[in-house]
Amino acid sequence: MKLKDIGEFGFIDRVKTLCQITKKGIIKAIGDDCAVYKGGGEDKAILFTTDMLVENVHFLLDRITPFELGYKTLAVNLSDIAAMGGKPLNAFLSIAVPERITVKFLDELYAGIMSLGRRYHVNVLGGDTTGSKNDLVLNIALTGEAKESSLLYRGGAQAGDKIYVNGYLGESAAGLEVLIKDVDLDETVKKYLVKTHLLPEVYIAEGAFLAETGDVTSCIDVSDGISSDLGHICRESGCGALLYEKDLPVSDELKVFAETTKKKPLDIILSGGEDYKLLFTVRNNKSDALEKIFQNKFGRPLFCLGEIMTGKDIFLRNRGGEERPIKASGWDHF
Repeated sequence: MKLKDIGEFGFIDRVKTLCQITKKGIIKAIGDDCAVYKGGGEDKAILFTTDMLVENVHFLLDRITPFELGYKTLAVNLSDIAAMGGKPLNAFLSIAVPERITVKFLDELYAGIMSLGRRYHVNVLGGDTTGSKNDLVLNIALTGEAKESSLLYRGGAQAGDKIYVNGYLGESAAGLEVLIKDVDLDETVKKYLVKTHLLPEVYIAEGAFLAETGDVTSCIDVSDGISSDLGHICRESGCGALLYEKDLPVSDELKVFAETTKKKPLDIILSGGEDYKLLFTVRNNKSDALEKIFQNKFGRPLFCLGEIMTGKDIFLRNRGGEERPIKASGWDHF
């Protein structure tokens, strides 16, 4: 049996019971966007996340600048902190560098990291540097903090909760295809989609706000695709879900891309990854008020995609009212 036979999350399930020696001080171990352990204060929690980006798996050096690569390397970690409702603290960068990489490249890479680091007051305090025989490898470990009492987890959704996302989906996947295949699009649309893929927004303030409301029952960032990431919420919460096709948000740019490439926006939205939007559930009787407060505070709408159901499966109700089950179809490394 090989890793591709069980997938990334099948592998995680196999090892997570072996990895925890003691429960002292541990609030959340393997299985969420961050590990969580007790901080120094009565209601303080420390968050820890790490993500690795590997050349020719996560990025192509002829399709991304060193600055963009640095920015994105930190952004994907910041997104994990946002999904827990936390505040980022300090980062540690480990990098395996092949001989062909120049010092100028590394200077620009760090400039990209620190451009985002300065925005969120994140220091890079160290890490490790080594050589690589072939591909460039980047790994950031990031710490954060939050109130233990208001942390957001993937588990916690209950039947009747409304499912929300704080922005458009599928644009990053479209941007990646534009980069790889040089899709013939209007130049403004092309630049917009490529930017969403290379320089994703991070929602630290939005995540902290959602955590403080006390009305959000679960949260995850959309990194692997909504069909996969909603599946993580359902699995950790012990529930199912119903999505409404008519309510899935489709940006004008994604519509243009879909028309040009003869693809269905629905397929891109369900399986496209690296959007890094916040996907979360809200108590039914609090959802309307939360929508209004969020719009007033951030000047952007929330999109209600459906609702949490009993059972374990995720269903999609099409525009004609028919329902069909959907399976995880997002990114899996193996």
